[in-house]
Amino acid sequence: MLRSLHIENIAVVKSADIELGLGFTVLTGETGAGKSVIIDSINMLTGAKVSRDVIRSGEDYALSEAVFDGLSDEVASKLSEMGIDCEDGEIVVTCKMNLDGRTVNRINGRSVTRTTLKEIARLLISIHGQNDSQMLFSKNSYYELTDSYGECFGERERYREIFRSLEETRRKLKELDTDEEEKARRRDMLEYQIKDIDSKRLKVGEEEALESEKLRLKNIEKINKHINFAERVLSGGERGGDVAYMLSRASESLGKISDVVPKAGELAEKLMDMSYEVADVADEVKALSDMDSENADDKLDKIESRLEVISSLKRRYGRDIEAILAFRDKAAAELDAIESADENAEKYRIEIARLEKDAMAAALELSHKRRIAAEKASKGIMDVLAYLDMPKVKFLIDVKQSDTLTSYGCDKIEFLVATNPGEPMMPMSDIASGGEMARIMLAIRSVLNEKDGVSCSVYDEIDTGISGKTSRKIGIKLHSIAADSQVLCVTHSAQIATLADSHFLISKKEVEGRAQTSIRLLSYGERVEEAARILGGISITEAQRQAARDMLDNKSE
Repeated sequence: MLRSLHIENIAVVKSADIELGLGFTVLTGETGAGKSVIIDSINMLTGAKVSRDVIRSGEDYALSEAVFDGLSDEVASKLSEMGIDCEDGEIVVTCKMNLDGRTVNRINGRSVTRTTLKEIARLLISIHGQNDSQMLFSKNSYYELTDSYGECFGERERYREIFRSLEETRRKLKELDTDEEEKARRRDMLEYQIKDIDSKRLKVGEEEALESEKLRLKNIEKINKHINFAERVLSGGERGGDVAYMLSRASESLGKISDVVPKAGELAEKLMDMSYEVADVADEVKALSDMDSENADDKLDKIESRLEVISSLKRRYGRDIEAILAFRDKAAAELDAIESADENAEKYRIEIARLEKDAMAAALELSHKRRIAAEKASKGIMDVLAYLDMPKVKFLIDVKQSDTLTSYGCDKIEFLVATNPGEPMMPMSDIASGGEMARIMLAIRSVLNEKDGVSCSVYDEIDTGISGKTSRKIGIKLHSIAADSQVLCVTHSAQIATLADSHFLISKKEVEGRAQTSIRLLSYGERVEEAARILGGISITEAQRQAARDMLDNKSE
């Protein structure tokens, strides 16, 4: 429900706060006092276009902010899907318009687009009046209202599961159903690419190994020079004997004195170990000198050629060998899909035929339940319209089947109305006047018992142009609806105002030379005076006060 509304710098309102509760709340006041400001403020919060003329003269901005709480789990879930967190079932909606006409919308402090604000507002509040009855113009709402009334959501969800599978299978078939010439061109290209890569017999790590060998061969003269020198030194060919032999001789000499010099024995062992190790190193150095029996230039040419092959493939298929091989695997998978496309397409066609049959069966089951609900609801709405002194109005929730399946089934639902005898039934949005729309909407909501899920409804001057008797009946219906939800009504009717659970007075006075509107909750005595004012003329009589008391005390009449 709408728990509180804060307004700043909107028309004649400098600043105002309204704390609201459940049940039926009315707002009254003299003409020009600023009742429309409340509607403008709420309209801002629903994402409706509002002229920047609403900004109070001399101010830089207009602000409307509302706190909604007590949100149902269903509404909280839908808001969560939109990325809006409803902690403890509460959200704060803010709309600020600047002088340049730019509007900033926020939900719980987070900026949102006007489109998102509209979607969220539809879950929170509905406004009905002379110029605004959004639900009557929203075709999707017809499905929601009818399905809610008929408790058809189980059947609808079963249908939608099949329909989603059907749409997905159709999408897969469409992807396969490409132009045959294009398919042939693509097949030839994939076959060429796979053959091109396979013919080069690439191996992971090959390029790195080739680059390393290339570097070695480019430095072969330097390598051989130093290997030869090391070999000569180790073998004794460079001013001395064999290094290993010399170390072993030194070890033997020290070993002969180990009985008198214990340390000499330890050193002898170390020298012997070193001689063995030096001998091993000498053998490995000698082996290095034999590594390139082939011509280094020939080997280098072969490596350069292989690296160029790899580089050419990299330019076409990927940044390295791993990427090239991954490209090859992907191309092979696509080629396999193309070659098996005809077989897969036939499988998809068979599956689509089965799903279409199942979807139509589920849609017809849903349609049957809708028709029963529509017939019952239409009768109930016409009964309420007759009660609201519109006995000649005909109303019909028209459910027509078609062969086309949509996310809502096989039905096209339209709300039809004929406001005068002899006139054909027409879509409600085409012929209903402002006052008629408000009462029709009231009848719809009365019968459907707020099953649209919106917990707050606002009715703007629903009593315009109707008699006191009809106004009283409208008030009784509003009070009935408010038993299960929150209803706000801006009214000029004492018959409606005296039925409310809460009554706010909107008044205007001069403050520091400027008109300023204030809003306050009335006590029982103040409600009597306000109702008597609405009933009376220039001066209020005791008879008018008594009439007001009678209406306040007898809310069932």
